[in-house]
Amino acid sequence: MSTRNLDSLLHPRSVALIGASDRPRSLGATVMRNLLRGGFSGPIWPVNPKRTRVAGVHCFPGIAGLPEAPDLAVICTPAPTVPAIVAQLGARGTRAAVVLTAGLEARRPADGRSHATVMLEAARPHLLRILGPNCVGLLVPGVGLNASFAHAAALPGTLAFIAQSGALTTAMLDWARARGIGFSHFISLGNSADVDFGDLLDHLASDPGTRAILLYIESIRHARKFMSAARAAARNKPVIVVKAGRAPEAAKAAASHTGALAGADEIYDAAFRRAGMLRVDTTRELFQAAETLARLRPFEGRRLAILSNGGGPAVMATDELAARGGALARLTPETLAALDAVLPAIWSRGNPVDVIGDAPAERYLEALGPLVTDPGVDAVLFLHAPTAIVPASTIARVCAPALAAAGRPVLACWMGAAAVRHATKIFTEAGIPTYETPEEAVSAFMQMVRFRENQRQLMETPPSIPESFVPDAAAAQRLIDAALAAGRELLSEPESKQLLGTYGIPVVETRIARDLGEVQCAARELGFPVALKILSPDITHKSDVGGVALDIASPDALEAAVDAMLGRCRELRPAARLEGFTVQRMVRRGGAHELIAGIASDATFGPVILFGQGGTAVEAIADEAIALPPLNRALAADLIGRTRIARLLAGYRDRPPVDHAALELALVQLAQLAADVPEIIELDINPLLVDEQGAIALDARVRVARAPERGAARLAIRPYPRELEERAEFEGRELLLRPIRPEDRLLHEAFLARISPEDMRTRFFRTVRTLPGSELARLTQIDYEREMAFIALGVDERGDAETLGVARAHTDPENHAAEFAVLVRSDLKGRGLGSILLAKLVRYCRARGTQILHGEVLAENARMLHLAEASGFRVESRDAGCVHVRLELQAPAAPPLSVPRPS
Repeated sequence: MSTRNLDSLLHPRSVALIGASDRPRSLGATVMRNLLRGGFSGPIWPVNPKRTRVAGVHCFPGIAGLPEAPDLAVICTPAPTVPAIVAQLGARGTRAAVVLTAGLEARRPADGRSHATVMLEAARPHLLRILGPNCVGLLVPGVGLNASFAHAAALPGTLAFIAQSGALTTAMLDWARARGIGFSHFISLGNSADVDFGDLLDHLASDPGTRAILLYIESIRHARKFMSAARAAARNKPVIVVKAGRAPEAAKAAASHTGALAGADEIYDAAFRRAGMLRVDTTRELFQAAETLARLRPFEGRRLAILSNGGGPAVMATDELAARGGALARLTPETLAALDAVLPAIWSRGNPVDVIGDAPAERYLEALGPLVTDPGVDAVLFLHAPTAIVPASTIARVCAPALAAAGRPVLACWMGAAAVRHATKIFTEAGIPTYETPEEAVSAFMQMVRFRENQRQLMETPPSIPESFVPDAAAAQRLIDAALAAGRELLSEPESKQLLGTYGIPVVETRIARDLGEVQCAARELGFPVALKILSPDITHKSDVGGVALDIASPDALEAAVDAMLGRCRELRPAARLEGFTVQRMVRRGGAHELIAGIASDATFGPVILFGQGGTAVEAIADEAIALPPLNRALAADLIGRTRIARLLAGYRDRPPVDHAALELALVQLAQLAADVPEIIELDINPLLVDEQGAIALDARVRVARAPERGAARLAIRPYPRELEERAEFEGRELLLRPIRPEDRLLHEAFLARISPEDMRTRFFRTVRTLPGSELARLTQIDYEREMAFIALGVDERGDAETLGVARAHTDPENHAAEFAVLVRSDLKGRGLGSILLAKLVRYCRARGTQILHGEVLAENARMLHLAEASGFRVESRDAGCVHVRLELQAPAAPPLSVPRPS
């Protein structure tokens, strides 16, 4: 349901407390006290049939007796009573409730259904939103609302905090209050029967009083909804998350290395990264990251310069920087010369910069000047340990103004307690993020590095995928259907390679041989040397039982290998069914890297892609990274870059870099396979051999099962909807109408360059000369779950693709209404292309079940108004030179609106 009626929950005009009480230490008494003390300006109505007054306020015997329907009801009555109360509230007109009561999972004796299920059924007809059950409640300090049983009030501020854990909620409230940290919203989700993270992210993303959103997550239920909401929110403001449960679960049986390596926590990590959120390790870091983001100006890169008055703190900071993947900035000769001129002769002459323990305030300032202007420095860390020579507050007063206005972001660490308290206050008031230890300061720096990288990934334009990549999904499906029909869950090695081949992933040629004669025949046809592998549905990891022999150079050696392999397999796995052997040409690539790439399945996020260092010791090495499909080449490159082996793939000494384009394409193809074929439960390519000549799969294994859910719905991120592509004719030209893709950025930039300034003004309602790169990225990198942009592609006189027009729709989270816009190249206006694009958009929205398509058109834009009229839109309202038009998509066509035709 998403954001529907959340205003009633988070900004109510009136509140009713169902189960209010005067009994000391009772839930009803505690909540009533908090409501009254919070400063809420609207009426508060206690409800209890056994009381006439509660906390000095007139008490109502029931919901029917209330003066009017409350915007928000807070329920703290026993679990069996909650469904009926929700039904009464919904019928009265209430649209939001906080259910503090626990125990609604219990089943009713009458019908075996849980109280929670009956509660939701009672709420649904009235669109009544429920926070909880089993939650602490919510606090909105800006409106004086404390609808909770928390022990303390929240200070007003600009941070929104949402948590699943009630105990953590109250602990964090106490911790934040002691440090003066304030909130726009402080929300305990409880069991999230209705309102969940996705709903609140959607609402808070557009809340002007919320600067950053902090999440404490234990689990996610609706991955697609969460990812869409998180990606939208992260584009508007920082979203920072702590995820509980990092420790791996007990080992589970897996038929592949990929299945064993793809842990649940790593998958959550991949999801947070893909959504553009920042993940931190502790609740303390959660608030530190929010404050750092608020104070530290944006920067690119991970090169840190460290200035300290002692070697020990600088070494500690350097160690932490290296451990977290940062880099010490390499100071330019000009910077070193400038530092030589102001520092004692015994200074460190490098980074970290040691200004020596006796440094007066002026020396700090003179040394900081060259660092904050060095082009090789992304940020500066100021470290100070107290001395008896110069008071820390003196140094702070001298340095703070300059650092606050510096051209580089600066972080500070004043080590100690009482001796640096005033200095810390001076820096904090100057807007300089300040930390207690060097490790905390470096951790904050690296959090910002990761945050910027995640944000950049949201905006990055990927290289194009070769147009020749056209997967044969039907052939892949036939392979899997045949295995399932035969009662098998594991494909044979040749079948697995054949499956990869249907998606264009290069594989080594492989033959099946049932006996020694067929083995020798296959080897002669392929040519020696060959590799020999056992073929058995019961032996997944062949090397564990000696089922792999490589570099066999002759028929005699091949016969000996067959005999030895059969003997080993019969000895170690006597019950295994031995169906023969596979024979493949030996691939000789002396400098190639053995990698692993695969697919695993997660109960929450669906299929995921794994990449890392391969070989027989893959699980012991544990060098892998995970990403959510679908992938493009930029996302594939990011996946590769998050492994340790990435540095070797870039080349070293006499080994050239691998063909990164081929490796990225293989991962994109694998992700497409995962998206298209739901029966794939696990898939391993190990090894995937990669060098400067390209990538080739030497071995593969696939586990399949009948799919309970088909199509893109099983994916956490909706993939490119290729099925929406269609051909159209325009003035004798064939056009391709298709959804926009991230790779279209350059095409779209060229398209906008051919839009006249006047047409840009009528489209964007302001004078626009050129759009910045970030805005172009937003226009081309859309979330197909909530947005759609159909472009009309033609071919210019040189045979190159060109964009001629675009029609967009942005749907609300409930898919109730969508706002549309159409833009056609200026030289093609008035010739029917806009009608083609808008008709395509209307068909799409209608098929998705969207109820309303609406838009705003400048009153002077006669062509657009005429197009809307011809397409069945009607005028909804007019104001300030703007016409609001509306089309009911699921109703019979409305009479056309009356607007003047363009002259």
